[in-house]
Amino acid sequence: MPTINVLLVDDSAIIRGLMSKALSADPQINIIGTAGDGLMAISAVQRQAPDVIVLDIEMPRMDGISALPELLKIAPAAKVIMASTLTLRNAGISMQAMALGAADYLPKPTAKSSEEVEHFYRDLIGKVKALGQAAANARVASAPTSAGAAVSATPAEPRPMSAPKPAIHPPPLSTVPLANVGVKALAVASSTGGPQALVSFFEQLKGHLQHTPIFVTQHMPANFTTILAEHITRVAGRLCAEAKEGEVVVPERIYLAPGDFHMLAEKNAVGQVMLHVNQGPQENFCRPAADPMLRSFTKIYGSQLLLIVLTGMGQDGMLGARELVAAGGNVIAQDEASCVVYGMPKAVVENHLARAVLPLSGIAPYLISQLEGCGHAS
Repeated sequence: MPTINVLLVDDSAIIRGLMSKALSADPQINIIGTAGDGLMAISAVQRQAPDVIVLDIEMPRMDGISALPELLKIAPAAKVIMASTLTLRNAGISMQAMALGAADYLPKPTAKSSEEVEHFYRDLIGKVKALGQAAANARVASAPTSAGAAVSATPAEPRPMSAPKPAIHPPPLSTVPLANVGVKALAVASSTGGPQALVSFFEQLKGHLQHTPIFVTQHMPANFTTILAEHITRVAGRLCAEAKEGEVVVPERIYLAPGDFHMLAEKNAVGQVMLHVNQGPQENFCRPAADPMLRSFTKIYGSQLLLIVLTGMGQDGMLGARELVAAGGNVIAQDEASCVVYGMPKAVVENHLARAVLPLSGIAPYLISQLEGCGHAS
């Protein structure tokens, strides 16, 4: 596989050096340059073509949010990861940046503990590789060969059309009905690319399934989930908020696992579904994670729980989906073409757990037709 070219942009030379050292340890990653502010980053991108840009938010002369549109104008194929400290303000700016075209965000460590720094490096390397591989493949595929460059003045002969490559996952199963059961709750799992996908999904779902509670686990740190809940509320036409310890589930609500907390549920003495949040061990290197949510909610709802797995790297949600399917529940996965990273959906598809594999734009219409059309949910 081709190496992934990375540009690091941060006003701290120490941070640039630490990130460069961590990334350079992976043979698949090539640091093509560093920059101390947005203007320097723009100049660097004009000279070289990065596959990934790690972009700080707060910098002198030109900050990250101001530089982002210019960088994407020059290098539209590059994937931009916003890096910021864990403040509510920076979380809001990161969400704004993703709306403007950034692919993901990366919270900087707030302490110098070896565990937190190690987690930051692992996330940095994982995100760079997950986001950058497709861009690197496209860059190499489009590069002219040396022979082609030598005869560039001679018109190229038409090439015969080649047969399309076979799909690496099953085609969309939009005509396959859900299992013949009532659906009392929806669960959604997402990671890289998830904030944008969630906003799009809930915008399309607006006005439908209003009396079906929805539980969302998005891999995000504290503060970021607060901002994400506000964005979802604006587009969904119903309240989305971070889950709180001990609160009773209301059908009309959307519940978001708070940053750094798993979201679980149990029934109280009078049979109401009650939420719990905790800081139990990370699963799949994540907290919140989808697997503990799914284990817990499958015990409550069984076959009446429907899971939607959206874009994200890794395989969080696959084991929980397996338990849900064994209990008679349904799983829908986002297709590869519409994913920012085809990791979490791929895991459920390759393990034959997905009832339907659909583009992001098709998931809400499918749910509406299946659930409202058959009277399963309202």
